[in-house]
Amino acid sequence: MAPVPKGGTVAVTGGAGFIGGWVVRLLLDKGYRVRACVRDADDPARTTFLKEMPGYASGRLTLHGADLDNAGSFDEIFKGCHGVCHVSHVSDYDDHDYVKMVCDHIIESVNTSGSVSRVVVTSSIAAVISEVDLQEFVRRPVFYEDRYPDEQNPKRTPAKGQGYSMGKIIAQRAFSEAAQLNGDWDAITCCPADNVGPIQSPHQKDMGPWQHNIEMMLLGEYYQNGAYRPWMTVDVRDDAASHIGLLESVHVKNGERYIAWSTDTRNVEDICAAIDRLLPELGHDAPEVTDPFPERIQAREAEMRAIWAGCELRNDRIRSVTSVSFRPLDESVRDCVESLLTVAKVQPKLRSGFTARV
Repeated sequence: MAPVPKGGTVAVTGGAGFIGGWVVRLLLDKGYRVRACVRDADDPARTTFLKEMPGYASGRLTLHGADLDNAGSFDEIFKGCHGVCHVSHVSDYDDHDYVKMVCDHIIESVNTSGSVSRVVVTSSIAAVISEVDLQEFVRRPVFYEDRYPDEQNPKRTPAKGQGYSMGKIIAQRAFSEAAQLNGDWDAITCCPADNVGPIQSPHQKDMGPWQHNIEMMLLGEYYQNGAYRPWMTVDVRDDAASHIGLLESVHVKNGERYIAWSTDTRNVEDICAAIDRLLPELGHDAPEVTDPFPERIQAREAEMRAIWAGCELRNDRIRSVTSVSFRPLDESVRDCVESLLTVAKVQPKLRSGFTARV
């Protein structure tokens, strides 16, 4: 199908979220008309930052209340739109019948719009790399778009923590199959990595694990990641630019998916140490890492870290079909910290002799 025309109209589900808010802002910066979909358009805690964007005063940005759980909520919103960025999360990824139902709601609204030619669906790097058995990373260590988790492993169930990645794959396939059946629009999947970068509204500090983890580091505590996994990151602004690039690209086809990440990786303790390295003027009192894992897992720390270190991250494909370039992780961490201090008014734990300025 045709890419979205420059200056066209794009609907963004999850428009008040961490990623969705940046998609809205960057679309406006590029001259698009934007319909930001939020659960409650009258909730100032979540929408004030959207109303403060320049496009809102002129009417180029409009806010719309809609609920993913309710069929038909997006029918009127999508009419006249050229594209949809479906960024919003569902409330329960472990219930796969529910995930499919929510997808069907969005799909039906796209089908009835009579105007949408492309949908970019936000998935996750989990849909590429989430595994029950870490030895699968030894067997298949290259992380790129054609890699899927071992779906034949009988332990790959929501009860084993795989519900999120399974739900994301269900959504990807639901949209691709529906687009192929309809024939008037295509569905492209974006698989972002761990989003790091500046928040735009105080509520966003709690709307994703990575910025919340950095908040906890500032407050004086942090924890090892699951199975000692390193952070595999993308700046949230580059993630948003990837979504827009996929809306615009003439090189993508229905059913394809693209990974959005910088290919930077870093262990959690190095993220924490980076705060003082990047912002020595702040005087952050970096805490010691807390390791919550049982002893049997702690005993395998060296093995697990070695497995992750042997993995290769690739972003060739998204760079080949869009103009996106990826910021270094240091810039993302610095800007995240400064936004937490200024936007969310986080009070950091500081060393003796330093005083908070917020």
